Amino acid sequence: MHARSALFDVYGDHPVAHGHAAAVADLVRLLAPLGIAAPAVRTAISRMVSRGWLAPADVEGSRGYTATPQAVSRLEAAAARIYQRQPRSWDGSWQLVFLAPYADRSIRAAVLRDLSFLGYAELADRVWVSPFARAELEATLRRVGATATTAVAEGFDPVDAPVRARDLDTLGAAYTDWMLRATDRVECDLNSHNDPDEAAYAARFRLVHEWRKFLFADPGLPADLLPRDWPGHRASAFFQVEGERLRPAASAFVARTLQTA
Repeated sequence: MHARSALFDVYGDHPVAHGHAAAVADLVRLLAPLGIAAPAVRTAISRMVSRGWLAPADVEGSRGYTATPQAVSRLEAAAARIYQRQPRSWDGSWQLVFLAPYADRSIRAAVLRDLSFLGYAELADRVWVSPFARAELEATLRRVGATATTAVAEGFDPVDAPVRARDLDTLGAAYTDWMLRATDRVECDLNSHNDPDEAAYAARFRLVHEWRKFLFADPGLPADLLPRDWPGHRASAFFQVEGERLRPAASAFVARTLQTA
């Protein structure tokens, strides 16, 4: 687990109740049960500051960092997808995004990463498609230095072209494999800490961390565009049940850790 992505998980899942801010010492303590050492945490913080995700802040008299507006927007959108219990209704239309030529390869790489995260798929070179208009699109393009024109399509010929832009077979297999591994991972974490609250915190943290990775791969297609026995539905149900089962003890560990600090 990389320290930078773990920090996103901390800000996305815990300091929301504290104004998206946390003291450095708190962040170190919260990542220690995951085996992430203090120097790695501080290096990750520095990199997130340089990329505009965190900003220095005073947190109850201690040196800390707060999530920037762009980070809060990203975290809230991610949380809505991570904990979404009911599929979104779909009107049958598609949003198309036509990107202007990239100024350099770094912008193209950022577009590939960030539009995939938002739920778009590349239909053709510099043409992306999504069954839903994503609220973060404009801010994301501005942040990475890209420009685009959007349009709405009522249908495609062939009709399944936007779906075939995604490798659903590979994604479905990844969901099945994740669910098998997650079961073992949760039990391993629960048995690897003497403190039951810390054990639940570590188990739930890894569960959310691994599940969050699907945001880069799964565009969240409407149910009527997916195979009938879609593995993602079973995996989502497992995640929701396990996450809620572990939440009370994990939250107790976080509260106790911050109070001790």
